[in-house]
Amino acid sequence: MEKYIDIIKNSYSGYWNYLKQELLFQNHWDNYFYGLIVISLLVWGLEILLPWRKDQPIFRKDFWLDTFYMFFNFFLLNLIVLIALSNASTEFLNDFLSIFNLQLKDLQLFNANDLPKWLGLILFFLTNDFVQWNIHRLLHRIPFLWNFHKVHHSVKQMGFAAHLRYHWMEPVVYNSLRYIPLALIANYSAQDVAIIHFFNITIGHLNHANLNWDYGVLKYVFNNPKMHIWHHAKALPDHVKYGVNYGLTLSLWDYLFKTNYIPYNGRDIELGFQGDEIFPKDFINQELYPLNKKP
Repeated sequence: MEKYIDIIKNSYSGYWNYLKQELLFQNHWDNYFYGLIVISLLVWGLEILLPWRKDQPIFRKDFWLDTFYMFFNFFLLNLIVLIALSNASTEFLNDFLSIFNLQLKDLQLFNANDLPKWLGLILFFLTNDFVQWNIHRLLHRIPFLWNFHKVHHSVKQMGFAAHLRYHWMEPVVYNSLRYIPLALIANYSAQDVAIIHFFNITIGHLNHANLNWDYGVLKYVFNNPKMHIWHHAKALPDHVKYGVNYGLTLSLWDYLFKTNYIPYNGRDIELGFQGDEIFPKDFINQELYPLNKKP
């Protein structure tokens, strides 16, 4: 137990030092803090110049709440929970496998690091996105998880910052479930992960942006604003009552597994979920809602 406590302490101090380096420009091209700001400003600029819903205010409903969520979830949440959880989980898994005289690397299906760099990154990207697509479906199908996911679906006017409005429990679920599939492929460097992460953040921002885009024929590959708005539709037919268009970065999985749904231009559809009129409107009560709500 003492070993795990030390891992958690070291995770906190290590991430805090890393965050200070981010803020003081001591990290370079893979600076997540300023990278997020640049991506957000660029996508927001596109919303202002090319709005799909022209009557939607630049500072839309809950703009500042979503902006707070964006920085809280992207940075402070990592400091508070995820880094320590990830490091402790890795050590626990290795300790468990040692009972059987195994190490995690012994379970790897193959080592993606032996592949050409570009192919290894594509493999990581596809595996990560497919695992997250399946986890996203669970968030909609399991009532306990859906109560946490309601925070994200409480958005009433879509905009780029809505991308990172989610309950802190969601990344705990995502990271816990996707760790093993990714670990079975290879260990990727921080620089490799940064490339994929920046790309995913950009697509995620665009998916939620007030933009009349579907990328033409690429809509069958990449998620897009005209597709993702239907994921946030308040009213859906019974045959898709658990949700549609689950893709995070890729729309490919939805088309392959028949969960795609774009019945018509959804520019002006009502967003949210049944009963959202009584859902909390502030950060603290949104975070507490799943803990006080029966499934």
